[in-house]
Amino acid sequence: MKHHALEQLQNVAKVNHYYPHPAMSRRERLDRWAELLERNPHRLLSTLHGTEYRSVTERAVMRGDGSPISVAFDDPVLRAAGLDNDSYGEAKRFFELTDNQLHRLVCHCHFGATFSASNAAHHIRTISTEAHRSLLARLRDIFVG
Repeated sequence: MKHHALEQLQNVAKVNHYYPHPAMSRRERLDRWAELLERNPHRLLSTLHGTEYRSVTERAVMRGDGSPISVAFDDPVLRAAGLDNDSYGEAKRFFELTDNQLHRLVCHCHFGATFSASNAAHHIRTISTEAHRSLLARLRDIFVG
């Protein structure tokens, strides 16, 4: 391998100073997911059946064509940021979601067989916003209402 100074490389090639892209924050990943869903707000998305009744192992590999998770996986930006597949477990890892958060977002028991992309985006934005509220604000909501 031959090494060159950056100035020498700029004479023979276009140098991308932003590669690799800086890691996306959790909020950026969630916001990107919501934006993807909002591009086609009336699209009907599939849900996953019975996520709360599955074992951890079964739940991790659950997936569905046309689910909110598959919309995220279809995006090259999120794949480049590290989204490896469109399974429940991968969405949980990549978007840093709890089982309860992901259950409320993709489970059949909340929406039936299908629901709109705008509804999914709303739930994702709620999750994103919850994460940035202060502990005091969250406690106040619990005790005051």
